[in-house]
Amino acid sequence: MSAVVCVLKTRCFLRQLLPGLPAAMHRSYSLDVSAPLLRTQGYVDGRWISAASVFPVLDPATGQEIVRVSDCGPAEAKQAVDAAYKAFHSWKQYTAKERSVLLRKWFELLLLHKDELAQLITFECGKPMRESLGEISYSASFLEWFSEEARRVYGDIVPSPAKDRKLLLLKQPVGVASIITPWNFPSAMITRKVGAALAAGCTVVVKPAEDTPLSALALAELAEQAGIPAGVFNVVPCSRESTPSVGRVLCTDPLVAKISFTGSTATGKVLLKMAADTVKKVSMELGGHAPFIVFDSADLDKAVGGAMASKFRNSDVRVLEPVSAMDAELRLGHGSEPDTTQGPLINARAAEKVLHQISDAVSRGAKVVKGGKRLDGSFMEPTLLADVTADMLCTKEETFGPLVPVIRFNTEEEALAVANATSVGLAGYFYSQDVRQIWRVAEALELGIVGVNEGLVSTPEATFGGVKESGLGREGSKYGIDEYLEVKYVCFGGLKP
Repeated sequence: MSAVVCVLKTRCFLRQLLPGLPAAMHRSYSLDVSAPLLRTQGYVDGRWISAASVFPVLDPATGQEIVRVSDCGPAEAKQAVDAAYKAFHSWKQYTAKERSVLLRKWFELLLLHKDELAQLITFECGKPMRESLGEISYSASFLEWFSEEARRVYGDIVPSPAKDRKLLLLKQPVGVASIITPWNFPSAMITRKVGAALAAGCTVVVKPAEDTPLSALALAELAEQAGIPAGVFNVVPCSRESTPSVGRVLCTDPLVAKISFTGSTATGKVLLKMAADTVKKVSMELGGHAPFIVFDSADLDKAVGGAMASKFRNSDVRVLEPVSAMDAELRLGHGSEPDTTQGPLINARAAEKVLHQISDAVSRGAKVVKGGKRLDGSFMEPTLLADVTADMLCTKEETFGPLVPVIRFNTEEEALAVANATSVGLAGYFYSQDVRQIWRVAEALELGIVGVNEGLVSTPEATFGGVKESGLGREGSKYGIDEYLEVKYVCFGGLKP
């Protein structure tokens, strides 16, 4: 999510938001993960498979190669789809309780290996270890939640208008689901989708982001250890160059019944067009802009903490300490260092995008209040821009970097107009202690998720998804499993009254 901040009390808010920043660290780091969890091959039909070539996975903090992973192509993707289709016919026959038990075992294994799984996230994604550990807990929570939801897929008996028939509505799994996930939550984005799919009785083929395949492959190893049958959970890692051809198989193969994608709106539109030819069921979590509004009545200290948590999280700036301690607590460096609170961006392209947005904003009259510089590799200084206007790129494009553009407003109506003046609507946040205003603004924001006086809102019990061009469908909650189910109407006639 990019960070558009609408704020009345600008000067006071800015002073509190900007901590000091120590220099980045320079040294060598090694990944310490046991062999069973550090997998480098694709996982298809319960077997680890090699491809004709490999691609490197890099540590975004150092640019050094971690390992090389099998570069799966269309042939491996088709093999995975076929395996998933074959497995579906047996997996859907498992009782809900049997599926629940296996998902529960998978959940327990994630918690058992949380330290190693967190290391994988830190080294391939760049997050500080404490944030990576948080993601593993979050990731595991979806397997726990959907292990429970598996036993609560209820149909309906509908009162019949005729005495000689009964009307039944049955919920059944849709079939094979293609799961295409991003780099920013390389474990949790998979379990949030796959937990629901497997609980419903579907089988899956996962294509992880090219930057972060190791977490997906570790999940496959643990799924196998949990007893998930061969073909039910498949992973086809591939390079950036192979992604279009693999994606085409996963989105056009007639054996695939469902596509679940998290990523950019532009890519989502391409996948939707591919899915249209065979009219596949589709759910998508796409781009957002995440307005963060601070009203006059807000508790500024809490608003600052919420801004740091929600706005810098996916660029790996995460400071939740008291505002007065931010200068002392913020540390830029490799995520494996225990005192690091800010890691790198995912790659050099991400850093270049942030720089481009900063340059565009400055050229249009914005002022760099803090930061603004690119450091070594893909590290960026946390940057705050003042005097931002709605015509700047940073208010139109997703950023995924430590950039906070601040727009001043004078009225509630003006703040809502700025927040809603986009084609996307995923999540947003606002701070106010006026109860009447809270209800008005929460209902008026054109978003799928609203945080009121809270910057971290995601939980498996609640829905996650957007409106407008931010996507289709919902993940998590009791509604998330519906994305992998069809409702079948059965009219049971010939019954004598």
